Amino acid sequence: MRPFLALIAGLAIFCACSAQKQGSGLMPGGTPMEGGMPAAADTSGITTKYIDVAYAPKSATQKLDLYMPNEGKGPFPLIIEFHPGGFMVGSKSGDIAPQLEGLRRGYALASVNYRLSAEASWPAAVNDIKAAIKFLRANAEKYNLNPAKFATWGGSAGGNLSAMAAVSADTPSLIDPSLGNAAVSDAVQVAVDWFGPIYFSSMDAEFAALGTSGQMGLTNSAKSAESNYLGKTVGTPEAQPLVEAASPMTYISKNDPPMYIQHGTKDRNIPITQSIDFAQRLAQAIGADKVVFEKIEGAGHGGSQFNDAANTKKILDFIDKALK
Repeated sequence: MRPFLALIAGLAIFCACSAQKQGSGLMPGGTPMEGGMPAAADTSGITTKYIDVAYAPKSATQKLDLYMPNEGKGPFPLIIEFHPGGFMVGSKSGDIAPQLEGLRRGYALASVNYRLSAEASWPAAVNDIKAAIKFLRANAEKYNLNPAKFATWGGSAGGNLSAMAAVSADTPSLIDPSLGNAAVSDAVQVAVDWFGPIYFSSMDAEFAALGTSGQMGLTNSAKSAESNYLGKTVGTPEAQPLVEAASPMTYISKNDPPMYIQHGTKDRNIPITQSIDFAQRLAQAIGADKVVFEKIEGAGHGGSQFNDAANTKKILDFIDKALK
């Protein structure tokens, strides 16, 4: 089996095992798995929804699902969810129960597919999430959305993408004009980052400093999810410019929106110091009052402690403060 396919198979097996053991898996939640990935969320009670909406013309992957509140007249503020999966696996409308709680508060929810690393390497995924944001803003009137009130939220790879969307608004090098709506801003007004990888090439050293190691193997390896995402082996000189370009740390500025960052203290996929360092740098730029960082004691790479009602309420309260 080729290394890339072997890694995908390993991720799928690992996710399936995580369905039985919450808090230690690649995916947040411990939700039921189908083929090693989360089953689609139950959205049967949502009256108005738009499924498989094409937001760009380049790939069949470039689709999103949009869910609307059952009550209220709008225009509605919007939460945009980016799924986890190591940039290699996963799909929209999976483990989105926490984000769906926003509908009860009058938020619409978009869950976005982006090109995975087997289809296209860096910067395709970031091109896609920006194209999705642009599409939703350009079509805000059609879908009864408030284009001035967008939030992003994601876990793991989706956490990286949520953070990237927040800190790199309207960065020309990250926008593919062929995906449409070139003149529309991709800025968001608040973001949630759940345990996203922030700076790939230091992850192995950070695990070592914490007295442990990554349970998915070395990041600085040709077989790692991050290397497949970049199309170059993390830790090599040729990959380092891509590591910098793919890091939300690179784009931090005083103009960035508020962000809520959470990370499990027992995460063996992404070292918690990735989130600690990112939160500190972001707070220095935009002010400590605009950045919340929380350690989730005893949690691994996702799990019920992230998804539970009390935690979801805290995050939605934070989004409310920024958008309402």
